[in-house]
Amino acid sequence: MKIPVHLIIGISFLVFGCSKDSGDTTIPPVGPEPEVEGLYFPPLDADTWETTSIAELGWNMEAEQPLLDFLEAKNTKAFLLLKDGKIVIEAYMNGSGASSNNAWNSAGKTLSAFIVGLAQQEGFLSLDDSSANYLGSGWSSLSENEEAKITIKHHISMTTGLDYNVANQNCTDANCLTFLNDPGSFWYYHNAPYTLNHAIVAGAIDGDYDSYFDTKLKQAIGMNGAWVQLGYARVYYSTARSMARFGLLNLNMGTWDNNQILADTAYFNEMVNTSQDLNKSYGYLWWLNGKESYRSPGLELQFPGKLIPNAPDDLIAGLGKDDQKLHIVPSKGLVIVRMGDDAGEALLGPSSFDNELWEKINALIN
Repeated sequence: MKIPVHLIIGISFLVFGCSKDSGDTTIPPVGPEPEVEGLYFPPLDADTWETTSIAELGWNMEAEQPLLDFLEAKNTKAFLLLKDGKIVIEAYMNGSGASSNNAWNSAGKTLSAFIVGLAQQEGFLSLDDSSANYLGSGWSSLSENEEAKITIKHHISMTTGLDYNVANQNCTDANCLTFLNDPGSFWYYHNAPYTLNHAIVAGAIDGDYDSYFDTKLKQAIGMNGAWVQLGYARVYYSTARSMARFGLLNLNMGTWDNNQILADTAYFNEMVNTSQDLNKSYGYLWWLNGKESYRSPGLELQFPGKLIPNAPDDLIAGLGKDDQKLHIVPSKGLVIVRMGDDAGEALLGPSSFDNELWEKINALIN
């Protein structure tokens, strides 16, 4: 049976959340450029945030209400659209408000990718280190030699080779982590190896992951929120404005106003560009648009074409279960946040929703 290509990426963001590629010569990096000019940053210690209007931007005012109607009909709770850091649209609906804390689900993987970069920047770890250095031997059911071959880079690029044909792909117990492929030889969206990044960082810093996260990232950009343990998964909850703050930080390539938080620009560029040859549309826990092909959560197949056909090619995204969205478009200075419940398209919701959303946004900004 032929599956529509533009819908495939939506299948099964099953988990709480769905080195730079030296062999990719056909598609150049399209990640954010450093030193973005003219960005506004809201204060760290106040709830104020400057706005700009659709009219001031010269956008299509008639397209705003159809966008909001679409979002409300699709079970959205919070939606923010920033242009150059300023709020253009901020809307809450379906029983949610500005102070509501919503789950990021797998969109929160992007937070973890940023933290791994900070830990490497501070000399606590290297992406080429074996994860066993920080998890200890016996963290899986693999042999000691097999464990040693799995690096941190494999964990953040979904290429550990651990068997995803298990009853619970979130399970991080050793008996759930068994050998299937050599590390780096196959890409599969497997949540358990991702979740272990928290333990890897904790082992590397010899401290508490959440405290490190709060000090190095959350407080540095004025976010609220917390990591919550849900079964084996660790899910971040925050307000929509906090997600927008993190998006703005990444729009400016890891610098918040004049505070260069992630100074390692080489890591940042690797994070938001193709991280391996196996899935062109995946960086370090970030999804990438505009590539020649992609693989989808829950499937072993590769499909031709772009992740979100209606979206700009340089879009990078955090995508999570129930259609949690963090979209960043450097070429247009945009940060877009959508939080809420499933958009109502069952397993195909994430991809079709993304594409429909961008149809509405294009009508607004073009």
